Amino acid sequence: MQYEEHVSLLPIILCGGAGSRLWPVSRESHPKPFIRLADGESLLQKAFLRAARLADVDEVLTVTNRDLFFKTEDEYREVNATGLATSFILEPFGRNTAAAIAAATVYVAATHGEQAVMLVLAADHLINDQSAFANAVEEASLLAKGGRVVTFGIQPDSPETAYGYIEADGTDIVRFVEKPDHAHAQQYVESGRFLWNSGMFCFTAGTMLRELAEHCPHILEAVKACIDVSPSSVSTGGGAQIRLEPNSFGAVPDVSVDYAVMEKCRHGSVVPCSIGWSDVGSWTALGDLATPDEHGNRVDGEALLVDVKNSYLQSSERLIGAVGVENLIVIDTPDALLIATRSRAQDVKQIYAELKSIGHEAYKVHRTVHRPWGTYTVLEEGPRFKIKRIVVKPGASLSLQMHHHRSEHWIVVSGAMSHRQLKVGTAGAA
Repeated sequence: MQYEEHVSLLPIILCGGAGSRLWPVSRESHPKPFIRLADGESLLQKAFLRAARLADVDEVLTVTNRDLFFKTEDEYREVNATGLATSFILEPFGRNTAAAIAAATVYVAATHGEQAVMLVLAADHLINDQSAFANAVEEASLLAKGGRVVTFGIQPDSPETAYGYIEADGTDIVRFVEKPDHAHAQQYVESGRFLWNSGMFCFTAGTMLRELAEHCPHILEAVKACIDVSPSSVSTGGGAQIRLEPNSFGAVPDVSVDYAVMEKCRHGSVVPCSIGWSDVGSWTALGDLATPDEHGNRVDGEALLVDVKNSYLQSSERLIGAVGVENLIVIDTPDALLIATRSRAQDVKQIYAELKSIGHEAYKVHRTVHRPWGTYTVLEEGPRFKIKRIVVKPGASLSLQMHHHRSEHWIVVSGAMSHRQLKVGTAGAA
């Protein structure tokens, strides 16, 4: 393949997740990157805009699940005012960060050259200081051009046990540490030598190819074999779209890039930074983004509180009333209600796991389900009937279905029926 001589910065957004830590708002089909914050933007949109605002960015490459592709495109379309080119590598299923980064690296090396600087970002993190972030990226880019594999270490302000740590000596990595208990986390913060592991990276495509070849050649070769047989096309965003072939992608080992490369890398560096970073990894972390009232409560939606302290309450539709409680998390959605103490926020994923094990659909989908053409919401359901509200995107269409054992009756509120298709020129519902 041909590639440009101009060395630009290519952000790689990794978009996925199980949707377990912020259940019931997040689900398997609607993971954390798609959650909207109070300002109306999703975490994914914020990640895209953060990348797009960096210097020398001509394109954004996203690695995501093929089932999330249309939602990702929709999210970008809402905020991509400048028409920045968007490319996609679509996974048939998740195989962890080593596979995702290896696939992105092989693609970038072939299309942009081995000198291209890649900036790997998570789709579901929050960074409040864009200027400090841009400065950290500039420093990391310089190190990357010198052959380093760079990670970003967050200056810790508390002894968090939900993050991994990096012991650093300047920009040199001394060691990686798995998520510690509270006592060790306290020691790390007090020492001044440890940073939170953000999971963001910067390197040239050539450097990462060499690291993969040295430390995990089986992953690199499996990814190359997969890309060789994977169909590619032009995305609606003007970039490439590669749909990874399922059988060959299934042969790629399921391991993290930290384990596969970073912990063994002899050319690793870290950029210590204070950028207002959060991985928004629990309801406590999400609630803390809001401004508390005089009693320490944070509310998203409509709530009436009497003698309530230090609690976070969120409701998308119904009024929440609470009396005489404290340190609670209450999350109300149309089909599921979560009540937890703030201290057990990290354990919400246990409910998700149990729902999945018993096959309850609440782990996977919301009552409103997103499709490439729009959404449908089940309003009422019984033994012999189901009522749905269907909203079709402007200009989109869907076909009527024929069933041998049931009939369908449509009421078109806005739009038109044409050749057994519901088509909408403007926003409409049926």
